[in-house]
Amino acid sequence: MLHRLPFTLLLALTLALPATAQEQSRRNFETSKQLDVFNSLYRDLDLYYVDTLDAKKNIENAILYMLDQLDPYTVYYDESNTGELKQLTTGKYAGIGAVILPRADLGRCIISMPYEGMPAAEAGLRRGDIILSIDGKDTGELGSQAPGDYSSAVSSQLRGQPGTTFDIVVRRPGVEGELTFAVTRRTIVQPSITCSALITDSIGYILLNGFTENTGRDVRLAFEDLKARGAKSLILDLRSNPGGLMSEAVKLVNLFIPRGREVISTRGKVKESTAVYKTQSEPLDLEMPIVVLTNYGTASAAEITSGALQDYDRAVIVGQRTYGKGLVQETRQLPYNGLLKLTTSRYYIPSGRCIQAYKFEDGEPVHIPDSLAHEFRTAAGRIVRDGGGITPDVIVQSDSLPNLLLYLHMSDQLFDYCVEYRNAHPTVASPEEFKLTDAEYAELRAYLKAHNFTYDRQSLRLLNELRKVAAREGYAEEAKEEFAALEAKLTHNEDFDFTYWEDEIRKLVEQIIVENYYYDRGGAIYNFRYDPDIATGLSILRDSKRYRELLAPPTGK
Repeated sequence: MLHRLPFTLLLALTLALPATAQEQSRRNFETSKQLDVFNSLYRDLDLYYVDTLDAKKNIENAILYMLDQLDPYTVYYDESNTGELKQLTTGKYAGIGAVILPRADLGRCIISMPYEGMPAAEAGLRRGDIILSIDGKDTGELGSQAPGDYSSAVSSQLRGQPGTTFDIVVRRPGVEGELTFAVTRRTIVQPSITCSALITDSIGYILLNGFTENTGRDVRLAFEDLKARGAKSLILDLRSNPGGLMSEAVKLVNLFIPRGREVISTRGKVKESTAVYKTQSEPLDLEMPIVVLTNYGTASAAEITSGALQDYDRAVIVGQRTYGKGLVQETRQLPYNGLLKLTTSRYYIPSGRCIQAYKFEDGEPVHIPDSLAHEFRTAAGRIVRDGGGITPDVIVQSDSLPNLLLYLHMSDQLFDYCVEYRNAHPTVASPEEFKLTDAEYAELRAYLKAHNFTYDRQSLRLLNELRKVAAREGYAEEAKEEFAALEAKLTHNEDFDFTYWEDEIRKLVEQIIVENYYYDRGGAIYNFRYDPDIATGLSILRDSKRYRELLAPPTGK
């Protein structure tokens, strides 16, 4: 016969439990309770709600809302989207190697950018080609479909088994009739290196766009090639690099740091999420001067790389403060072939600092001001701080450019002009030498005007905001004439804007045209001429005394 324990004994046993065990027990109960509430609630909705519910849609919305309250990196992938995660981490997929985008004004998808050396480019497809049919099947028109759904359907037709060949029919702007190309699908491995080149006879340059499988190996091969061609110093460009595999960051750092050095440690809730990662191999080079370029788009594994090289005083970091993603994600298998990519730990670079941003607002990281951040020391004793991201050793202020440049860069009109330029000119000068002539710049202006390119001016937008403030404070009527006079002066004067900003517009247009012939690699080489971050890096590498001083211990140490 079972007997109840006396209340005082039960209380004593409960109090004897470790605090952590009690807390875990409470959490387990609360979790079970809330899941039971959710299941019961949805069951009743499904049974009694006046309309039929879409279980997949409603429950996925609930999942997405819940994850949105955590951080931007914890993501649910249902069975149909797990390939997206695999592509992000491996850089691989089976297809033709081109980005496609829907164009509402054309009612079709276009080739936005074929990748260099991939099946689409090798077959002869170009940026701007309008896709009409794939493997004998008309792709149909956009119509009232959601653009994303339409482009996904076209993209799925382009992908398939490696080795299969199909015909794609396109219409090419500026060329009469339809064009047919035979394309053979293959496993596409997106290279992590966009450009590897000598900027000068002795300064090498590597532009890295991500950290996927074999990034460490690819950088090693590129570095060895540059060194064999005479490179005595290196610029490693990690700007706008979103990161990727942490293991590849460790391998890259290992190229320039001795074996057995800590690159990163992770700390999480469970034991399996806490680990230390050290360099495993003999380094490739311990002496060559290195400059690493960073900006706000440098994140995750790219921050591990730049931060570790800074902490070991192995490279001078140049540019702008990085994003601040110091969270580690792992994938967990879910029922029905779904996947959960979830944050399991924070990572810490060799100085001991965590580079995770303080918090997120509207999905964007917020950095702690240096005055409130904690101080750490590099191997040589230089002061570095936490609070979000990696702060460069040499900060290069970003150029302040008008809205005109942003609107122009994003416009269909400029895209179409550059496409038609490519189709009308079989060849152009090399990326190092290409320039628009004065006559071509005049043609560009006429083209944009004829195709109704428009843009907002910041000054006019601010004037309208001032009007609203003046109205709230009771000055609108009194200042009416002054506002009207100022508005007249701020009215669009495109001829003035395209003359005043001609140098910046030329650089933008020239780079896009170069990319249409020489792909992203050519665009990067073109940029050697004008990029202020690269110019700063070159000046540091050319001045060995300054380079040493930037990495030297603080005076008095």
